[in-house]
Amino acid sequence: QQEFTQKKTFTSWINSILAKHTPPSVISDLYTDIQQGHLLLDLLEVLSGQHLPREKGFNTFQCRSNIENALAFLKSRSLKLINIHVADIIEGKPSIVLGLIWTIIFHFHIEELARTLACTYNQPSLDCSSAVDCSPKASRSAKKSAKIKERWKISATKALLLWAKEQCSLHGSINVTDFKSSWRSGLPFLAIIQTLRPGLVDLEKAKARSNKENLKEAFRIAELELNIPRLLEPEDVDIMNPDEKSIMTYVAQFLQYSRNLPESEEDMQEKVREAMSWSAAQEKKLAKLLIDTENETYYQKYKEMMSFIEAFNQGKNPFLPVLSSKRSEAELSEGQKQMREEWDKLISQINEWKVKLDQMLPSPLDSIEAWLQEVEHLQAEDLPDLQDPFKAIFVFREIIVMFKGLMDCFDSHLDTLQSFKNEDEKNMPLVLPEKLEEMKRRLFSNIRFTNSNTFLEYHYGLCSAIANEVMLKLNIWDMKYGTKESVESLLENW
Repeated sequence: QQEFTQKKTFTSWINSILAKHTPPSVISDLYTDIQQGHLLLDLLEVLSGQHLPREKGFNTFQCRSNIENALAFLKSRSLKLINIHVADIIEGKPSIVLGLIWTIIFHFHIEELARTLACTYNQPSLDCSSAVDCSPKASRSAKKSAKIKERWKISATKALLLWAKEQCSLHGSINVTDFKSSWRSGLPFLAIIQTLRPGLVDLEKAKARSNKENLKEAFRIAELELNIPRLLEPEDVDIMNPDEKSIMTYVAQFLQYSRNLPESEEDMQEKVREAMSWSAAQEKKLAKLLIDTENETYYQKYKEMMSFIEAFNQGKNPFLPVLSSKRSEAELSEGQKQMREEWDKLISQINEWKVKLDQMLPSPLDSIEAWLQEVEHLQAEDLPDLQDPFKAIFVFREIIVMFKGLMDCFDSHLDTLQSFKNEDEKNMPLVLPEKLEEMKRRLFSNIRFTNSNTFLEYHYGLCSAIANEVMLKLNIWDMKYGTKESVESLLENW
């Protein structure tokens, strides 16, 4: 089912790009049409804006040469093409062709768009897991995960997901947590359309409709009003386990639409000045707050921090468009560069404050908080790339050992948290009740209820990596060996 959906979605996406080629071209059957190499080169020329060398004919040699030129170009862009070979594309092998097209979509479409979002989502959160963990108790994996979230380094998938969350959060309880079942109701698509073009949809009516009706309406409006190609059908999304890559490809088109919304230079500069002024005011407010609460109890410090962050996250919303300007770093004005530097500095200060407060939690809550962050950071890390199965096997095994080691502490931390007496010798609360509830929620919702799924996901990844490695070996070994020595060597390798 997922292979069928991917083929259909990727074909529609490719055709939307090939329509811009001179002359325009079209793909009817992805597995067959890609074998000649011409359409693959057309696609890359539109995406890169470069003219690529090609053979004009259609015989076997010329088709092979065109595919080789396409793959060589992708490798020159530092794209990893592990297990993607010319022969497999000429044969039209579905898994190889789909893997190649997804690599192209992710690099030229999703990653390019995600770069414009990197500074926008360098922001604080009330959740401890969102702060940068500088604690010495943090594991190697936790520190690695925190570094990934630095400006311009946030993963493209997470950046796109955060953008989608941001658009949906403006419309109440429409929650997006992944690129799978979160979209099944159709409401997230409609919420994004409402954010980008207010007045096109009625979300209250949509909440009373069926999933298929909402999906059909969202795809219709997106196509007619936003000129976004209809890559999906309701039956592709309204299923138990919809295809993640297909949904990501479609959602990225909404982000592309938002990047292309017109803005005048004068309006942009005015927004930059307003954002700079607001950011400076927040920095002064934060500095004063740190001084005023220096001798306060932990309870009071945390209460003040929560109030500040809540007000900050509400106040920042008008400035998100200017912080996520679609321009590249080189195209930014001096004012915009300074604004981003000030924003990053402020976010860093807020996160440092939050980390220090988490480290100041009364015992044993401090150790539980450190443990929670380790588990969350491990769960948040991107899974190993199965295109390099030999390396992925070792990484998955390492992750499984780390995860099992962390989960061995789950029961004791759960008992400790539930039995914690939240009052000092004067019967005053040690910790803000909201902080305790947040820790319990993270322990139950983020870890306990996802524990088995996470563990299965790791094992599924490990088994997939082993299977890929075995298939790769079998493909290499499935050839004639002419000498006794070569056969003995083959058997020894097996």
